[in-house]
Amino acid sequence: MLLLLPLGSYAQSITPAQIEQFKNLPKAQQEALARQYGVDLDALTGGNQTSSRPQPVQVVESVSQITDQERDKAVEDREDEEKSAEKNNGLKPFGYDLFAGDPSTFAPVTEIPVPTDYTLGPGDVLRIQLWGKENQNLELPVSRDGTISFPDSGPLSVAGLGFDEAREQIRTRVSEQYIGVQASVSLGELRSMRVFVLGEARNPGSYTVSSLSTITNALYVSGGINRTGSLRNVQHKRDGKLLGTLDLYDLLLQGDSSGDSRLQPGDVIFIPPVGKRVGIEGEVYRPALYELDGEGTLAQLVKMAGGLTPQAYPQRINIERTNKDFLRIIAEADYTSQRGLKAAIQSGDRVTIPSIADITGQYVEVQGAAARTGKFAWIPGMRVSSLIKNLDADLRPTADKQYAAIVRTDPQDDTISVLNLRLREAVQNPGSQHDLQLKEKDRLLFFSDAGKVDVQTEADLVEQPNSKTEGKGSRLTTGGEEGPETYTRDKLFESVIQRLKAQASPVNPQQTISISGPVRYPGEYPLPESQRLEDAIFVAGGLKDSASLYQAEVARYIVDDSGVGQTRILNVNLADAMAGRSNIELQSRDRVLIKSIPEFAKTRTIRLQGEVRYPGEYTFRDGETLREVLKRAGGLTDNAFPRGAVFTREKLRRLEAQRLREAEERLQGDLLGVQLEGDSFGGQTTQRIQQVEDLLEDVQNSRPIGRMVINLGSVVTGEAYQPIRLQDGDSLTVPTIPQSVSVFGEVQFPTSHLHRAGLTVDDYLERSGGPTRQADEDRVYVVKADGSVMLPERSRWFGGRSQQLEVGDTIIMPIDVDRLNQLELWTNVSQIVYQMALGAAAVGNL
Repeated sequence: MLLLLPLGSYAQSITPAQIEQFKNLPKAQQEALARQYGVDLDALTGGNQTSSRPQPVQVVESVSQITDQERDKAVEDREDEEKSAEKNNGLKPFGYDLFAGDPSTFAPVTEIPVPTDYTLGPGDVLRIQLWGKENQNLELPVSRDGTISFPDSGPLSVAGLGFDEAREQIRTRVSEQYIGVQASVSLGELRSMRVFVLGEARNPGSYTVSSLSTITNALYVSGGINRTGSLRNVQHKRDGKLLGTLDLYDLLLQGDSSGDSRLQPGDVIFIPPVGKRVGIEGEVYRPALYELDGEGTLAQLVKMAGGLTPQAYPQRINIERTNKDFLRIIAEADYTSQRGLKAAIQSGDRVTIPSIADITGQYVEVQGAAARTGKFAWIPGMRVSSLIKNLDADLRPTADKQYAAIVRTDPQDDTISVLNLRLREAVQNPGSQHDLQLKEKDRLLFFSDAGKVDVQTEADLVEQPNSKTEGKGSRLTTGGEEGPETYTRDKLFESVIQRLKAQASPVNPQQTISISGPVRYPGEYPLPESQRLEDAIFVAGGLKDSASLYQAEVARYIVDDSGVGQTRILNVNLADAMAGRSNIELQSRDRVLIKSIPEFAKTRTIRLQGEVRYPGEYTFRDGETLREVLKRAGGLTDNAFPRGAVFTREKLRRLEAQRLREAEERLQGDLLGVQLEGDSFGGQTTQRIQQVEDLLEDVQNSRPIGRMVINLGSVVTGEAYQPIRLQDGDSLTVPTIPQSVSVFGEVQFPTSHLHRAGLTVDDYLERSGGPTRQADEDRVYVVKADGSVMLPERSRWFGGRSQQLEVGDTIIMPIDVDRLNQLELWTNVSQIVYQMALGAAAVGNL
């Protein structure tokens, strides 16, 4: 307690003996007493001043720590840089990324030794350790008058002295005034000073930095150099005089910091605008825009760009520059010659280092549905089996493992030829005649199999999703970004066919043929080297099962003796050609037609439904009639109602749908005309238009049936009735015996009534409440059960309709369109209503 009392009152009056006594206490007791009396333990013991390492201070903060305003500015600067790069073919100025980031504070590492020529000044702190007869640790700041004050001694002037000189003077004074005491002098805290960073700095202004700061330190504090500023001529000025310049390229490219001089208070760092720039791109390690320091040569520019890459072609380096007429011209330089190395580079030049266009030899290339595509080393004597050793491992799952093609380039005239490869035989029998030898620059084309592609696609579609991407219904392909459809014969042969056509001449005719008909891949192909028809069919994927082996045709273009082109047709026995017994040889531009077996696998069906003994879908022969098929189906049941049978035909359904669409279009056009006329119906236009729109909606919702009226009873009994020849897609529905007569249309209560013999049309209309006010009583018609239409006539004597109805009949009471308007619109409505009643109404009642 007595020991620490002076600490609380005046810590600087503690004697060294008291400090030593305090140091002998346990560490925990030292900390407790220091906290109790508010004493700085580190300052008291001085332990951290000599043993602890200074903590590193972050000089440049990360982007995540900057403010929103600074982040917006950084984004804006980045956009400006991108726009500038677009103007220079993507090239960016070199070196400016050195100052990426925003400075937070500047505190350089203080662990480095203090230079011997460091000049002391006000604000510096000298640490003096005395040992010997007397032990003390002193921290003496340099006052404003440039002196330090020793205890029990006078002041000593040190301002303006170098550190070594000041250290010797302090040692001399200690040895003279303190007998038996030696001194060790070091620098403690360093003074700060104010310098100016001006010109093309990112943030020009005045900055406070450490006295050990250099030019680069001050540049970091100011945020670096704008892209409009020079990196090669950073000027260091003092009192208006230029002390030196800093070339940052020496630091960036060579690691030379000799020009990074130390600053003093009041110094100015001036960044002038950027000098001459040239761009270099292509096969160099650092393509960018570089600033020239005076006149430069091509060799110096390439050196700054890191040198040429192994893929560079140095003999023809392009130099694009602006001439005196302000036109862009292109010059060339041979970098392998001394003249090319010394070629002068001017401001605004853009140098392009070309690359080796292609491998000049010693390779073969694999394309298409192979597991590994690209260029592979060629060895003399190598064969196809040297590249493809296993069909399953070396080819994709969708690949055609039967056929491949070799595109060969003639080194003499650069013309190409195509060799057909029986792939499976070549791989399974290495060294055989099918395992062809490869030459330099051969291209092997591997094609996809259409059947395998379809199977693979279906498997991908039903595959369970295992990831977020698949869960969204993505379609997987074994080809990665390129699906199997990319490797079809059409796609891979497209450029080959174009090349064969381009190189054709009168001496060497176009080496292509076309094949059509029932082959797996019809199209245009290179002429097989063997010129045999069976090889051409093999290239096209082989014959389909619908191909006729009895006959094929070859259309050949020839030139007769008079020089006129003609087409000649050659008939070929396909079976003999496939067996190798045909002596026909294919020629240039031949067109091969493989004929199909007539009516091959063509099935025609009719669907029998309802009251048929054995209903179902029946296949019928060509020319077979409905009566014959019904006989095969066991005939009709006892509950069948032949007079109400519905026979539909697909061809009639399509025709009916077409006419219904045409009528609908006419109705819409006429309805628009009525709407434009305004109140032409005594103020009831809106109501009438609504009625017609409802009718139009009914028409749009109706579906064509394609019904054909037949007398099924006469068909079954075989009376003198026209035979009904069946067509594919026909359908017959035989209903059960009905008991009702239906009344539809403009009646009070549209419904169905139990049929009673002797009742007439008017009787059934009366039982449905009679016609409405919009009904047209003069146009009532009856749709019979067999689909025919009857127009009942009024009796001349009694004025009524005395025609009696049968079961299954339907009475239609149409709307009185004459009451609305006499336009053609209502005629179209009547036609549409008639079609609806004839089809849907009658069938729906059965």
